[in-house]
Amino acid sequence: MARILNLETATTNCSVSIGVNGELVSLVEENTANYSHAEQLHLFIKEALKKASLSFLDIDAIAVSKGPGSYTGLRIGVSAAKGLSFSLDKPLIAVPTLESLAHQIEIPTGDFIVPVLDARRMEVYSCVFDVNYKEIRATDAEIITEESFADYATKGNVHLVGNGAEKCMEQLGTDKFSYHTEKVPSAAQMAHLSFIKYKQQQFEDVAYFEPYYLKDFVLQTKKKKA
Repeated sequence: MARILNLETATTNCSVSIGVNGELVSLVEENTANYSHAEQLHLFIKEALKKASLSFLDIDAIAVSKGPGSYTGLRIGVSAAKGLSFSLDKPLIAVPTLESLAHQIEIPTGDFIVPVLDARRMEVYSCVFDVNYKEIRATDAEIITEESFADYATKGNVHLVGNGAEKCMEQLGTDKFSYHTEKVPSAAQMAHLSFIKYKQQQFEDVAYFEPYYLKDFVLQTKKKKA
C-alpha cells in the first residue's frame, strides 16, 4: 500500500491531499489571493492526515508540485516537502504543476488541453496535452498573440485551463478555443500522478532538488521619487 502526502503551493491555492494507491482519500485546500501558504500549509497537512486517519509515520512518500508557478509559493511547498522527506526518511516525488492542472478536465477525442498559468504582462506558462494527457509540447513561457496555439486549433478544439486563460481570450477568441479560467492547480489530481511515479520509483534527490521556476525571479521594487 502506498500512502502519499501531496503538496500544491504553485499558485494562490494552498492545497494538501492524501492519496492511497492513487485514490484521493483526503483533501484540504483554500484558494485566496493573498497567498496564505506560509501560515496555512503545515496546518493543512495535519488536518489532511487527521481526515485520512493517518499519522506522519504512516506516510510512504512526499509529493510536491514542482512548478512552474509563483516563486514564493513554490519555495514554501518544496521546502516543506524536502523537510518532511528528510526527517521522515521517505522518498520525494515531484509532479509537474501544469500536468496536474490538465487533469482537471476531460475533453473529446481530437481536442487538446493547454494548461496556462499567468506570468507577467501578456505572458503565460503553458504546455499542450492530447486527450490521453500525453504531453505533446513541452512547458514554455510565452507571450500570447493571435497566432498562439494556432497549429492545434486547425486540428481540433483547444481547451485552455487555468488562471492564464483569461488573458488569452481577447487574443484568441472563442471560435476554436474554450476557457476554463476557474481552475487552479490542486493536490487532488496529484494523488493519481504521484502514485504513478511512486510505482516507477521516480524519486528526487532531496539534497539537490529545486522547483522548476522556468524564469528567473524578478524582485519588484518601488521607484524612488525624484
